[in-house]
Amino acid sequence: MRTNILIFSLLVFFQQVFAQDSPRIVLPNGTDWTQLKEGLPVSFGLKVEGKNCEKYRFSIEQGEVDGMKLDSLGKFTWTPSFDFVDRLAGFKYQQVIFEAKCDSINEVISSKVEFRVQHVNRAPVVKDLKPFYVQYNTTNIYKIDRYFVFDEDNDPIVVVPSMETLPEGMKMSSQGEVSWTPSLTQFKQIKNQPIYIEFYVEDQPSKTHVKGRLKVEATQIDLSPEIVVVPRESNFVLKENQTVSLRFYLSDPNGDDDIQVFDFLTDNQQITRDMLVKNTPNQYEFIFKPSYDFVRDPLDTVAFTVDFFVLDKTKKRDVKTIRFVVKNAINEAETDQKLYNLYRGTLLRGWELMEQMKEKESELKKLYSQAKKGKKNRSILNASLGATTSLSSFLIPKEKPDQQRLVSTLGGTTVLTIGTLEATEVIGKSMKDLIDRLNYIIEKKNEIQTKGDIFARDFSLKSSRRGQDFIRKVDDFMNAMNLKGLVVLDLDAAWEPKNKPTDTNIKKTFKDFNPEQPTPY
Repeated sequence: MRTNILIFSLLVFFQQVFAQDSPRIVLPNGTDWTQLKEGLPVSFGLKVEGKNCEKYRFSIEQGEVDGMKLDSLGKFTWTPSFDFVDRLAGFKYQQVIFEAKCDSINEVISSKVEFRVQHVNRAPVVKDLKPFYVQYNTTNIYKIDRYFVFDEDNDPIVVVPSMETLPEGMKMSSQGEVSWTPSLTQFKQIKNQPIYIEFYVEDQPSKTHVKGRLKVEATQIDLSPEIVVVPRESNFVLKENQTVSLRFYLSDPNGDDDIQVFDFLTDNQQITRDMLVKNTPNQYEFIFKPSYDFVRDPLDTVAFTVDFFVLDKTKKRDVKTIRFVVKNAINEAETDQKLYNLYRGTLLRGWELMEQMKEKESELKKLYSQAKKGKKNRSILNASLGATTSLSSFLIPKEKPDQQRLVSTLGGTTVLTIGTLEATEVIGKSMKDLIDRLNYIIEKKNEIQTKGDIFARDFSLKSSRRGQDFIRKVDDFMNAMNLKGLVVLDLDAAWEPKNKPTDTNIKKTFKDFNPEQPTPY
């Protein structure tokens, strides 16, 4: 029993000794140092306990974000940015793995830390506002520009007026719109001495507020009107068929009624007046959507400027210059329509040729049938033409096929009577020509039917026609429709099909043909 106790004590002793010798990263005591807030800095030092501690270099293996810094000696600093935690979430966990490496003994140790970062609400921001210029006997309207009053956390904000500072008759809405029609006495007072009205801007739902003030002055001189452009950009780069919408808000310190003209000037003839839409007397919208032919070859881009200007009744003005750069773009709808037209036109050519060969096949079969019938019923009185010096014939019109043709010999005694069609066997061409042409028509028709079915099926979709293989297949199909026996077949170049070349008729011949509606572009 004593022996077992001694062995156990030795094991505990050796474990403690080895644990002391094994290097490890030492973190700050407690847990408060891991509880952070946005905007508040945190700083602490890391160190390694164990053998050869002075040889370790520190780094962040995982979890590093913007603003974190850890030098090689273990000094860690971080100030979480105010946008690190979403305002609706409230807090966010960030895990960081610190690593200490010793190159001399090729040893790496690490330690994981989890920070809890709490969202910190910031008060709204109120910058210096433009003065509120008022006129006598006029309802003056002033809107607090959200460029000067905003919340950095994107919280909803409301404007709360300080009623003690508002002159009689002045109203201020929760959205920051001020309206006032000063009396003659009030106008004379502010003409001699401008006044300031105070208000508070609160974010919701935290109710954190900040004070602002607005200077109210009487208009003594004719001031220039002003243009505010939304979005606040002066350069736009876009592609053809892309839309840009600019909104213009006009104001005049002497009153918006003083605004007389709002228009634009440009050296690009493709920019027309109908692109500028008037919504209200002091609010306009410029809608620009260049077509696919806006940038013409060989140009890749077209750059131009548009000067938007506003004039008041005394011809004072404000000008905003906007620069546009339009890049050339491919009209995919137009390209797909052209490829479809080529697809349909190729099959239409195949359909027409099939229709023409069907008619020719029927004609040749009819002639072949008549030839066989005439061969059976022919009657030859005397087929010996050995002493004949010349032949003369008496032709009966074709509209009376039941009558025979008389062929007489001069200088001999032979008189020959032959059936009408059978003359081709004795004097003209043989029936073998009819059979050869008929076989060629049937063979070619089967070939075009097979290749046409494959072509219609393989390229029935838009995506399949966009490949490079499509044009090659069109050429192959067209080559198959070039008949080497056009002269022998005696096909009429001015032939027109009896049926109309509709999609339905094409589909009856090539069942995999996929008709599409024309796409406007």
